[in-house]
Amino acid sequence: MLDGFQRYDVQTEGATIATFIGGNGPPLLLLHGHPQTHVAWRHVAPFLARDYTVVATDLRGYGDSRGPQQANASAYSKRTMASDQVAVMKRFGFDRFAVIGHDRGARVGYRMALDHRDSVRAFVSLTVIPTSEVWACAGKDFALGAYHWLLFAQPYDLPERLLSGDPDFFLDWTLRKMAKDAGALSDDARAAYREAFRRPEVRHAMMQDYRAGASIDHEHDLADRAAGKVLDCPVLVLWEEGPFSDTNTPLHIWKSWANEVDGWAIPGGHLQPEE
Repeated sequence: MLDGFQRYDVQTEGATIATFIGGNGPPLLLLHGHPQTHVAWRHVAPFLARDYTVVATDLRGYGDSRGPQQANASAYSKRTMASDQVAVMKRFGFDRFAVIGHDRGARVGYRMALDHRDSVRAFVSLTVIPTSEVWACAGKDFALGAYHWLLFAQPYDLPERLLSGDPDFFLDWTLRKMAKDAGALSDDARAAYREAFRRPEVRHAMMQDYRAGASIDHEHDLADRAAGKVLDCPVLVLWEEGPFSDTNTPLHIWKSWANEVDGWAIPGGHLQPEE
């Protein structure tokens, strides 16, 4: 669904990453969120490709990418998923590049900026604050609104079995809840997301992603905070209007995680690349 983009399947350590490249100019990596694929960038990528060499991937285990099928979630830590993306960019000769990440992709993106400082020249976070900050402020509203964080983090293979009953219903419910403008999701995009989500191995990868977020990713964040480690590249953070107070916005939160950060709320719901 990305016109003018060419597909490659890139082998990394333990995974195969579906990669789509188009445009000309400085390299820019686009990382999608849950429960989507690279298709989420179908409106944004062609526009950016006017000025950049745009690389859009499916995260490890998502969409047409492949990752290990195992009970241990460590293979889906954001540190490992970030290494996948650095390897993809190096495969095409890009040692230094900018990153735009949405949702889970933004979690991979900020981990990449922390672990691979020489690789990430700038980072854009769409709708995300660091994982450890999410858990620190999680309460009733979060538990009810982002229920999948708690469900998906349950031990293998409880959520996998539950979602296998009617994956289309769960996916459609999730997308409706996330999107303020349901019309932003085309029939073709919904069909692509359904096709991926119907595959048990893709759902398993998503569960592992969230299990890692409740365990090893959280530990990595806390270790970085204790060591005083911050992002030293320019950071832009955008978030949807509504869920944050004026005194505790993602911008306020990210200022303690980055040396140079700017950002603001924009209209729409959670699915910013599409809305």
